[in-house]
Amino acid sequence: MMSSATRFTVGHAPFMHCGQSISIRHLIIMAAALPAIVPTILRFGMPALAVLLMAVGSAMIWEVLFQLISRKPSSAKDGGAALTGLLIAMLMPMAMPWWAVVCATGLAVGLGREIYGGTGTHPFNPAALVTALLLISWPHLYDLDRTFLNYTLNFPAIWPLVEVKAMGAEAAFRFNMADLFMGREIAYIGTGCAAGLLIGGIFLMLTGISRWEICLSFLAGILLTATAFHLMNPALYAGPLFHLLTGSTLLVAFFLMPEDAGSPVLPIPMLIFGLGGGALVIIIRNLGVYGDGAVFAVLLMNLLTPILDRMRPKALGRSSWEK
Repeated sequence: MMSSATRFTVGHAPFMHCGQSISIRHLIIMAAALPAIVPTILRFGMPALAVLLMAVGSAMIWEVLFQLISRKPSSAKDGGAALTGLLIAMLMPMAMPWWAVVCATGLAVGLGREIYGGTGTHPFNPAALVTALLLISWPHLYDLDRTFLNYTLNFPAIWPLVEVKAMGAEAAFRFNMADLFMGREIAYIGTGCAAGLLIGGIFLMLTGISRWEICLSFLAGILLTATAFHLMNPALYAGPLFHLLTGSTLLVAFFLMPEDAGSPVLPIPMLIFGLGGGALVIIIRNLGVYGDGAVFAVLLMNLLTPILDRMRPKALGRSSWEK
């Protein structure tokens, strides 16, 4: 029998602290979004800035109200509501009416976060959840071709994804890939500048805030599935590079899919999570009714996270699915 002097001491996780607080992580993510947001504000001015400020401000106010009603300690200082508001605004056109912005942030904070307990407890990405609800309820508000009618632009003022969906893969040649990379396209506030999103995304991966397994496998899922569709019918489906640089692909890859609360925690489930999300984005774009619809892919993969989290290294004499 082992003596008491040789027994191991067992404690509860976590065993090590990464040195980052929740508020610092949220601030870093918001800072990483700036390279994608600033070019849009410089190009479209006050309408884009107004939507951003209204989304961030109203999300913080909603959080205070919900926590007062539920008699919970305020968590406004951790920046979670502000980050949720920012991501919601990045998925909106700059012509979004104020009431829709306030409604969206209220639903995100109340239905997407606080009802489950707040920061770190929500099963679905709040920004993706609310954007999906608004897309279903008021799809005309997300019609970029309509909302940009009043702008005079020196590049094709047509939403590339909708143009390709309506006219076929040949329409993709109307858009210069370098222009798409630099943000010279019709897009939502935070999705138009691929270069800015790439800079922010690489920064998040290097700091370990966005897990590279999810980010890179998501992009691999986009490229592989888009290539398969393009090879099957090159006249109907655009190539992989077009899908990589348009829509909300890079925003979803670096900011929505790797969110801690709704994504798996182990490497192999992370790879499956990202790969499946990327494949779903292309399937929804090519076969669904929505021009982009990437938020639906995020929510579907959030649903699968509990199952993916059950995948563990195989124990001796047991399958990997057994506890």
